[in-house]
Amino acid sequence: MTFALQLLLFLSMLLPAIVLFPLSRKLKLPDSLILVLSGFISSELITSFGFDTGLRWHHFHDLVFYLFIPILVFHSALHLNLPQLYKQLPAMLILAIPMMLLATLVSAMVLYFGIGYPNYYSWLTALLTGVLLSSTDPAIIIDIFRRAGVSERILLLLEGESLFNDSLAVLLFGLLSAMLLMAGESQSVTDFSIDFLVVFIGGLSCGAAVLLLIYPLFKALDGSFNRLFLMLLACHLSYLCAEVIFDLSGVMAVMVVGLGFSQWVREQLQVEECNKLLQYWSFQKQLSHSMMFLLLGVTITMTMFTQQWLAMLLGIGAVVVARVVGLLLSLPMINLLPERGLRPRESLIMYLGGTRGAVTIALALSIPVELDAWFTIQSIAYAVVLFGLLVQAVSAPHLIKHLISGDK
Repeated sequence: MTFALQLLLFLSMLLPAIVLFPLSRKLKLPDSLILVLSGFISSELITSFGFDTGLRWHHFHDLVFYLFIPILVFHSALHLNLPQLYKQLPAMLILAIPMMLLATLVSAMVLYFGIGYPNYYSWLTALLTGVLLSSTDPAIIIDIFRRAGVSERILLLLEGESLFNDSLAVLLFGLLSAMLLMAGESQSVTDFSIDFLVVFIGGLSCGAAVLLLIYPLFKALDGSFNRLFLMLLACHLSYLCAEVIFDLSGVMAVMVVGLGFSQWVREQLQVEECNKLLQYWSFQKQLSHSMMFLLLGVTITMTMFTQQWLAMLLGIGAVVVARVVGLLLSLPMINLLPERGLRPRESLIMYLGGTRGAVTIALALSIPVELDAWFTIQSIAYAVVLFGLLVQAVSAPHLIKHLISGDK
């Protein structure tokens, strides 16, 4: 099957989703769930008639890793208001780093001992899965929170947590994948820590260098189109330079560039032009997000549910437990900060906001097939994302309404 025909089939799967979007909103179902169902049902119908779509998950690796991830990270950074971010930064970093690492460890332990086949599913493989599952994405639930009247502070904490732990998850995922692929070579904790710091700090430095080069151009250019073109260039240039040329963290570079542009567009542009640029990037993010969930639907197989059902259930349980443990241990630290602590109801909202989404899908589509347990890892990731769509996002409107009304 030619690439053009594959592309036609893939894009045609968007049509049922677009038609069903109005119905999904009436039923208060997330659009992402409709996209997953559209991709899954369409691909199953096509194959049931004896046609092979030719669409395989590994075909999308480069598209996801080099196009969608930079856009998602850049959008998240761009839409954060820096003065507000600085005010909530300590709380965000507690949520994004200690809690993310703790969630990774808890998830890895549940999966390693639950699966119980160390020769097939090693401790390092469990850690890789834990990292993949620790990336939060409140995008599928944040609109529900906003409509329900959740405070801007909680929304900011959720978005900031997502930005920082997504970036850290992608970085750790790359390092752990490389370690697993070097099966015959041992690497000490010290070596791993040094590699992490080099890639982490190098990525931040690469992003800062791109900002310094771009800033004079940003000031000199006039017009929304030129500035938008410059933003697109800076987003992908910083990512590709860090990842491909210097072997550093592309997501860290994009995060720095996105935060820099966030400050520039709000300080130096008129409100109308600023909003126009932000709206464009919202469209870019929504398009990338939609493509990711459609890909999830297309690449789901029934074999996952028949062969990997126990691992999938363990993955869901691991994420639920990890989020609870992480919040129980992190919230006391947040409540020690000068900023007002989180009330019990706000803590429950933070728990509900820990859904998994586009970055988890992206990492699941990036798993090297050379790993023995790649199908198990991918099945677990898909199960956790589906749980977020079918259970967390569907039940959230009712739960959040109860929490908000009880807080008044």
